[in-house]
Amino acid sequence: MHLLSQLLIGVVALIHAYIVWLEMFAWVARGPKVFKSLPTELFPATKTLAGNQGLYNGFLVAGLAWVLLIADPAWHRSVGTFFLGCVAVAGLYGAATAGGRILLVQTLPAALALAALWLA
Repeated sequence: MHLLSQLLIGVVALIHAYIVWLEMFAWVARGPKVFKSLPTELFPATKTLAGNQGLYNGFLVAGLAWVLLIADPAWHRSVGTFFLGCVAVAGLYGAATAGGRILLVQTLPAALALAALWLA
C-alpha cells in the first residue's frame, strides 16, 4: 500500500506541475483550449492572475515532492495529509466556483492518494 500511496502522491504532483506550466507559462496560448467555455479575449487580460495561481500550485508541487522524500512514517503521513488536504480543499472550492470537472481532475486523485496514505 505504501508504493500505491507514493504513486498516487506522484500523480497528484504531476497534475499540479501541469497546472503550474499552464497557468504560469502557457495561459494565453494553451488556456483557451483547456477552458473552452471562457472567451478567448479573457486570457491575455488575466495572464498575471493565472501566473499567480500557478505559483501557488507550484508550492503544492513542492510540498508533494517533499512528502515523497520523507522517510519517517509519522512525519510522511502528517505532511502528506496536509498537502493532499490542501489539494482536495482547493479542488472542492474550484468545483463549486469554476466547474464540476475539477472534482475529477483535482479532488478525486487527492482523495485517493490521501486514502492510500492512511491505509499504508
